[in-house]
Amino acid sequence: MKIDEVGFNHRHNRDFCINRPQGTKSWLLLIIKNPAHFKIDSKDIKTSAHSVIIYRPFTPQYYYPATDEYFDDWVHFYPDEKEQKMMNELNIPLNHPVNIADITDMSDMIRNMCFEHYSSNPYKQRSIDLYFQLLMLKMSEKVRRMAAIAEKNESIYSEKLIWIRQSIYRWPSRDYSIDDMAKELCLSRSRFQHLYTETFGVSVNKDVITSRLNKAAELLKTTDLSVKDVGINVGYGNTSYFVKLFGSFFGQTPLQYKQSETK
Repeated sequence: MKIDEVGFNHRHNRDFCINRPQGTKSWLLLIIKNPAHFKIDSKDIKTSAHSVIIYRPFTPQYYYPATDEYFDDWVHFYPDEKEQKMMNELNIPLNHPVNIADITDMSDMIRNMCFEHYSSNPYKQRSIDLYFQLLMLKMSEKVRRMAAIAEKNESIYSEKLIWIRQSIYRWPSRDYSIDDMAKELCLSRSRFQHLYTETFGVSVNKDVITSRLNKAAELLKTTDLSVKDVGINVGYGNTSYFVKLFGSFFGQTPLQYKQSETK
């Protein structure tokens, strides 16, 4: 592997920004030590500390600090065919930042590569090649470990999500707060909504509405409750809103639905 440039624990201030629309001729490895923003495929991605990214040549590079200070390690390099094959076999993620939880050992390897690169050691190239191979092995290990942890967490979330969905359909009149449901799973509001939709193929808001309106239809068919009381029973104190929502869902007003079902 040929190193073009390498840096260890470089400090940058808040104004630091890399904007290379055409990328670089070399590959670029970054070990990110502070939260930062990356623009990937026109999307802003905020990374946590202890993240890594490897850019392929000529891939757009745009990133800047998310805090007042930004520290990173970096290597501009040219892997040979054998090393590229190794990266491929290890499923090393490219062109996208990934959190690996602990960068300590990888950062130490960059420091050693930096020392070797600027030294006059007779075996420095062989040493750099070995450090690079070890660096890729450790990166692959950490990415796999984080994926396994995420998969385990997703499994735990799935059980809780199923319970939340069952509750929505069992007790439709409850006041379901997305913030409260997200808090129950120790997730952010946006993460909870995304995970719910990803799991069930429908948004939590849509499920709440569906459960309430299905219950409303049942009450209209089986009780003598007024439209207003039915709305209140399923969590809609505003009768006009309830009528509008019911109509768009069933294609009939609650009264029309009640009359058609009791004929």
